[in-house]
Amino acid sequence: MGTSDLYVHPLTTRYASREMQGVFSPATRYGIWRRLWLALAEAEANLGIDIPEEALGQMRDSLDDLDLDRAAEYERRFRHDVMAHVHLYGDDAPAAKGIIHLGATSAYVGDNTDLILHRRALALIRTRVTRCVQKLSDFAREYASLPTLGYTHFQPAQPTTVGKRATLWIQDLLLDLEELDHRIDSVRFRGVRGTTGTQASFLELFRGDHAKVEALDASVREKMGFDADYPVSGQTYPRKVDYQVQASLAGVAASVSKIGNDLRLLAHLREVEEPFEEEQIGSSAMPYKRNPMRAERICALARHVIVLAQDPAFTAATQWLERTLDDSANRRLSVPDSFLALDGCLVLLENIAGGLIVNREVVRRNLAEHLPFMATETILMHVTSRGGDRQHLHERIRQHSMAAAKRIKEEAAEVDLLERIAGDDAFGLTQSDLDALVDPARFVGRAPEQVTRFLDDHVAPALTRQSDRAVPLSDPDVHV
Repeated sequence: MGTSDLYVHPLTTRYASREMQGVFSPATRYGIWRRLWLALAEAEANLGIDIPEEALGQMRDSLDDLDLDRAAEYERRFRHDVMAHVHLYGDDAPAAKGIIHLGATSAYVGDNTDLILHRRALALIRTRVTRCVQKLSDFAREYASLPTLGYTHFQPAQPTTVGKRATLWIQDLLLDLEELDHRIDSVRFRGVRGTTGTQASFLELFRGDHAKVEALDASVREKMGFDADYPVSGQTYPRKVDYQVQASLAGVAASVSKIGNDLRLLAHLREVEEPFEEEQIGSSAMPYKRNPMRAERICALARHVIVLAQDPAFTAATQWLERTLDDSANRRLSVPDSFLALDGCLVLLENIAGGLIVNREVVRRNLAEHLPFMATETILMHVTSRGGDRQHLHERIRQHSMAAAKRIKEEAAEVDLLERIAGDDAFGLTQSDLDALVDPARFVGRAPEQVTRFLDDHVAPALTRQSDRAVPLSDPDVHV
């Protein structure tokens, strides 16, 4: 059977970046297993266990000599992935064959590795969110003062600006960055705990010396780059941690899905468009189409991330006593999928945010269609302040508004409300007077100032804080 006859995961072939795929790759996972075994052996040797330096040297020299085909052969024999790699490492470091995994259980490498991968993958997600914030901030600043029709219930409402709308997207992502910072700082080490978390095997190894067991735990934790561990455990670290991590990912997914949906609505209005390559095809049947395919894909992948957050909740809720193995198969699927799918969302969002097209004339025309109706109160106040009869003028505006709206709906005609008012001697206003009163900039409130202040006082400091935490990334291709 050839590879084309086997299922291939779309997250790895179409959506997720090489960096995120690398985090969850077999080479990364099993390389960490070997580093955990080395850290354990070094710490045990430092605390008096007879482990020759030759054994430790061979372990260090073969950390990345991973023959995954031989590992698969061992696993077919033993039906146990950890023991397969214990034997493989022993082949590569024969002097250490008898002490690899000494006192440990499978969760020592499995769970501690998962926590390391959580932290790495969260840092990658945080970097991607930061990059999206930067691109959206540039967009918001450029269009801070461009008036546009605002919507509530997707019905025309008071005007805002294109840049102000973008700040709503950015603020959600800033909240996500705060959550990601907290979650990364909260990930701790499982440690050296033994089969049911009692450290009995290590207490036996050190002949009842509790201090040495505690020193072993601390030493391994420090070698693996953690400042703290979970103070108690069963066989595994608390499965609630997976739920907390994936809930944080679902929160980011909710933010990017909202942005994606907004972009899809704006694309329908023809006000905003995604980047569109010269030879890109929008539809196989309709050559003229420029569908918001990337925003749609963001929403599709984000939905997957949000739904996957239920998996670890059920897993945490149904773990029996010190542990059961019904978590294993589920976590192999749900944890990487959550990270890979969200990574794909953020790759797409960064691409869109960096190339958003604003059709200014369409934005102006859509606003112009509705603004005269919204400006009637301003017109009424202006004429009344000059001595007009407020009740009489209110009725005149009502009649003109009804007539103009009827004409739009029944004849699909252009709005002529201002022309009607200009032609009504009761108002004493020229068309020029009305144009000045209905200047869109008068109706956006403090939106431009809000954009500037938000970007300067909140976004810029957040980007500065994140600059030292950024993970180096390549610029991946965005699949159509």
